[in-house]
This record gives sequence, structure tokens and C-alpha cells, in this order.
Amino acid sequence: MATVTRMSARQGTSRENRSARLSKRTNQRAASVVCSANGIAQALEKAGKAATVSLGAGALLASACQAITYDELQSLTYLQVKGTGIANTCPIVDVDSDAKVPAGSYKMEKFCMEPTSFTVKDEKATDFIKTRLMTRLTYTLDQMSADFKVNSDGTVELVEKDGIDYAPVTVQMPGGERVPFLFTIKQLNAKGKYNGFGGDFVVPSYRGSSFLDPKGRGASTGYDNAVALPAADQEELETENAKSAAALKGSAVFSIAKYNPATGEVAGVFESIQPSDTDLGAKAPKDIKVTGLWYGQI
Repeated sequence: MATVTRMSARQGTSRENRSARLSKRTNQRAASVVCSANGIAQALEKAGKAATVSLGAGALLASACQAITYDELQSLTYLQVKGTGIANTCPIVDVDSDAKVPAGSYKMEKFCMEPTSFTVKDEKATDFIKTRLMTRLTYTLDQMSADFKVNSDGTVELVEKDGIDYAPVTVQMPGGERVPFLFTIKQLNAKGKYNGFGGDFVVPSYRGSSFLDPKGRGASTGYDNAVALPAADQEELETENAKSAAALKGSAVFSIAKYNPATGEVAGVFESIQPSDTDLGAKAPKDIKVTGLWYGQI
């Protein structure tokens, strides 16, 4: 009986120690992500967003309070990043300089795009509607590579090549409707002025061709028609039966706000408009407007 009592006491002490350690880590994590209003203002100034208000001032959210430079991010340990949301942010360029990227051809690495605002254009609305994000902090595109070129006349060309260039996202509209889409800039080919260059990109299907709906229908596999309803295959049901995983098109505009000649870091803001999920062709896509920050190293 005494042995059982001692074992219970040790187990209780162990649980208390684990709870204390977890509480300490939670407090440290909370302290690491809390920032004051002054910190937010400084982060926005560092990111250089004030110089590009025309591309979407509404893109500024509280995530800016966690804005850190690339070197600061590399100095953090796994435990310092875990659970803070920092892994879902792009680095900023902390330099007080009006320098511009000199003419030349570059290879852009560490290309990153961090959305800060998602809005949806409904069929009945004439403007984009604010939404509520339903996805966890896993929607930032990162580790992308691109060909970057600045011509002698000041125009810019950007061609996306590879990397983590897509992320599934779901947002909820004010009425409760949830809109899934694949945030991406696959095969982006942007051209234009230094403070506003844009182009089209490919938006792959949210679901693959082998995905089966609840009735077992798919684009490359499964049934052609709903089982036991061949006579009901009328025009209004054609879109449900004829699955399509065809890619659609989107467009994006970028602006360069900061450039660090010493490190080759470039940062700015972007705005893209792309279609939402079509449920393999069963419904018409909605327009999704994504605004946010971008970063790269050349």
C-alpha cells in the first residue's frame, strides 16, 4: 500500500512539473508575439507599404506586428517559431534607402508571398466583400524561385519558376457560405513599370481529376453518371456528371517598395484576382481578390 502511495505521489509531482513547464512555455510564446501600437507602425514603415497605397491599403493586418528581417528569422530556433505564426510570414527589408534595383538579369530566390486580405466578389454584389479566414496559418507561398529582370528603361519582368507556389485556402462570406480556392501564382509572367508590373498565372483545379464526389463521379475515374439515375441526366445535371479539372487563369500586380543593395533583398506589395474552386466544373467560380506583401532575394 505504501508503494502505491509513493508511486501516486511521484506521478502527481510529475504532472505538476509538466504543467508548470507548459505554462512557462505558453507565457514565453505569448510574450514573443505581443507588440505595441508603436511596433506595428514601425513594422509597416519598414515594409514600405506607405509608398504603394494604390495597390491596396486594406491589406494591412495585425500580422505586421510579427514582421522580422530574414537574418532575424534565421536566428530563431524551432521552439521560438513554433505556435507563433511567424512561419506564415514573409521577411521584411529593414533599410532606410530609396535605392532601386539596377538594370540587369537576376535569379530571384526565397520568393515569398504573404496574403493579408481575402475578399470575394459574389454574383449579386458589384464589389468585393470582406471574408473571414477559415484556414489555419498555412497559406503563405514560400521558397519560390523566379527569373527577375530590370531593363534599361526601368521596366521589370518577373517569371515564376518553382517552389511552394500554391496553398489551399477557405474563406467564409458574411452569409455563411464558405468559398474554397487554391491560392497560387503558378507560371506567373509579369511585366510592367517598376512600381506596378503584372501579368497572368495558371490556377490549377482545387481538386485533382481522380477525386470522386459522393456519387462516385470523377474526371478521370469513377462513374460517368449518378448510379440509378441515368434517365434523369438532363441539361441541369450535365455539369454535375461531366467533371472537369481544367486549369483557369488569374492575374496579379506587384510593386517594389524596398531594395537593399547590400543584401539584394527586395520587398513590396501585391494584389491578385483569381477564380475560386468550381467543384470540378459543377459550379461557376467566384472572383477572389488577394492582397498582401512579397519578398525575394536577387
